[in-house]
Amino acid sequence: MRHILKAGMIASVAAFALNFAPAAQAADPVTIKAVGTWGNLTNYTKHEGPFWNETLAKETGGALKGEIKPQTELGLKGFEIMRLLKQGVFDYAHGVMGYVSAENAMFDGVDLSSLAQDIGTARKIVDAYMPIMATKFEEIYDSKLLQLYPFPSQNLWCNAEISSIDDLKGKKVRTYTASLADFVEGVGGTSVTVAFAEVIPALQKGVVDCGITGSMPAYNAKWYQSATHAYTMRVGWGMAFGAINLKKWNSMTPAQQKMLQSEVDKLTDRMWTETAKEDALAIQCLTGKECSLGPVGGMKLVEPSADDIKKQKKIAQDVVVANWAKRCDAECVKTWNEVVGPIVGITAKK
Repeated sequence: MRHILKAGMIASVAAFALNFAPAAQAADPVTIKAVGTWGNLTNYTKHEGPFWNETLAKETGGALKGEIKPQTELGLKGFEIMRLLKQGVFDYAHGVMGYVSAENAMFDGVDLSSLAQDIGTARKIVDAYMPIMATKFEEIYDSKLLQLYPFPSQNLWCNAEISSIDDLKGKKVRTYTASLADFVEGVGGTSVTVAFAEVIPALQKGVVDCGITGSMPAYNAKWYQSATHAYTMRVGWGMAFGAINLKKWNSMTPAQQKMLQSEVDKLTDRMWTETAKEDALAIQCLTGKECSLGPVGGMKLVEPSADDIKKQKKIAQDVVVANWAKRCDAECVKTWNEVVGPIVGITAKK
């Protein structure tokens, strides 16, 4: 495991896990213990949490039951979650692709920076690429991939005058994945790693000029207190996953497996629909005159022009995809070209 759990983290995770019987002792009804993403963000509060704590048991008549806690409550960073799932500490894990892409570059292929400028294109990429990812999840993590879903669109929130993609040249930009760093390199900026909680002071002190995160996380974290310009070029979707430990999956009957997959599919569809609505609402709250969620952010909205999109696609081809292809093996690149390339009109070259 790349990240070693501190004693306090181990204790909290162990205490959570001990509340459940091991998979081998599972009885009918089946109880599934899960770990979620950030407890303060919509994907957990509206979807992951209610699904496992309430909806699953209700919709299956008690045949399947779930319990979940977010990674934030358990003191986890996220990078260690799939290793813990493989070890059977949890039965089901939610996480973001950035947590696993460092271990295998092919995972990045589902959300390469700036390729999907709308959520419909992002869904097409996911649907095409998911079977390939499922195979790798089984090989690497002894788990079955059941869902892929987005966070709100990842945009650039800047404490600097931004009117076009050209203005990003020379800027220091907070990123959190290799693909996002490639995009920043492509526009002539400098990628800087800053923890999410430290972005506001980093913007205030000039450590970074811009930060990349999702639209609703940016609003909820009040980035508008330090960022003045919202440049809404979609540089990613913060794609997330849901996977179940294979031993747990195999301990279930075919009927139980079918029931769980059906309910997870419904959950996934709700998450995609909600994210599309949430994305528009967050941008309105950050840049508009009214906000149903709370204070108006007061940021200047800068939408990418047709010329910006043209330049973005060239950067995607020449830098983002090209750099990713260097990190991925020949078979990985070949497969991506077959299933994703036609959707985005780009060919990766090895």
